[in-house]
Amino acid sequence: MASSADNYCFACGEKNPVGLHLKFFREEETEDGKKVTAKKILAREYEGYEGAAHGGIVATMLDEAMCTFIKEIYDEQAMTGRLEIRYKHPTPIEQELTISAWQETQRRNIITMRSTVTAPDGVVTAEATAKFAVVSLQ
Repeated sequence: MASSADNYCFACGEKNPVGLHLKFFREEETEDGKKVTAKKILAREYEGYEGAAHGGIVATMLDEAMCTFIKEIYDEQAMTGRLEIRYKHPTPIEQELTISAWQETQRRNIITMRSTVTAPDGVVTAEATAKFAVVSLQ
């Protein structure tokens, strides 16, 4: 398995010429806890049907948000064990989207996460829950 240090990850790698180049930042912690967020405008190259992002691209953004949370908050690598997505509305392309993730629970090395993609009008277009296993890549 390649290390993310090679900067070629499809979702976040700066060196991947066809990647999404997602850049997450930590939001200020609130009473609801910690959260990471990214802003992204998807080009037509990521379109599924006219005007809407392909579902696989949406899934990638949701998964990446949750993985990034674990890396940022725990400084650990994690692998997706189970990912469940609810596509609620078409995710628009060529508009600024907000991708967010936060932790729900942790039990030993299993972390349960949630993430959302939100359109500019505040409508959540997709949401995910996932279980991640913290792993050592050494």
